[in-house]
Amino acid sequence: MHGLGTFINCLGVLGGGALGLCLRKGLAERYQSSLITVCGLSTLFLGIAGTLEEMLAIEGGVLASHKTMMILFSLALGAISGEALDIEKHIGEFGQWVKIRSGSGNDAYFVDGFVSASLTICIGAMAVVGSIEDGLNGDFSTLAAKAVLDLIIVLVLTSSLGKGCIFAVIPLGLFQGSITLLAGVIEPLLTAEAVSNLSLVGSMLIFCVGVNLLFDKNIRVANLLPSLVFAVGSAFIPLQILR
Repeated sequence: MHGLGTFINCLGVLGGGALGLCLRKGLAERYQSSLITVCGLSTLFLGIAGTLEEMLAIEGGVLASHKTMMILFSLALGAISGEALDIEKHIGEFGQWVKIRSGSGNDAYFVDGFVSASLTICIGAMAVVGSIEDGLNGDFSTLAAKAVLDLIIVLVLTSSLGKGCIFAVIPLGLFQGSITLLAGVIEPLLTAEAVSNLSLVGSMLIFCVGVNLLFDKNIRVANLLPSLVFAVGSAFIPLQILR
């Protein structure tokens, strides 16, 4: 059944959130603070691993890096586009709306948790490729595997940042569900090179989420989201320098 993968993925997020809330109850503030540090550290290295996997390769017996210009091209144009659209502001406003509607007005971490969890579980090649596989032939295996990963991620995030993380299921469902519906249109664009670029830039954005969590920095990660579109588009630019 088409769309089953996103449904399973959403159940994984809800399950992880519920377990995270159970873990969070009764924890002293110092434990919650330590969990936020663990969360940031885990997200940081998740981003590093994905970035290095796509950026480094052994060529002629020597470890070499590539796609540097593609990264600069995608991030620069993505940042300009994202700042012009002010995506971060709109996501924050939506988070505030959800916060009020869910009766969580006194939860100081709600919006941070919502934004951090949404970016972490929505950014990446698995979300896009898995949704297309689900839409084209009903193969939900990639999204089922992602559901397990997201369950763990949201569990840890919720235990540290609270129930705002659970509501990341809303953008996840909308994002992956839309891709599943439009799979026939999107699928020809996702060549092996395009998926590699998407995974690389997506991992860098996940790294930025980890930096925000760990060091309390204010990298406007949402305003960098258009970089993913430029990363895919750069795969079709006939310039070897961007590869």
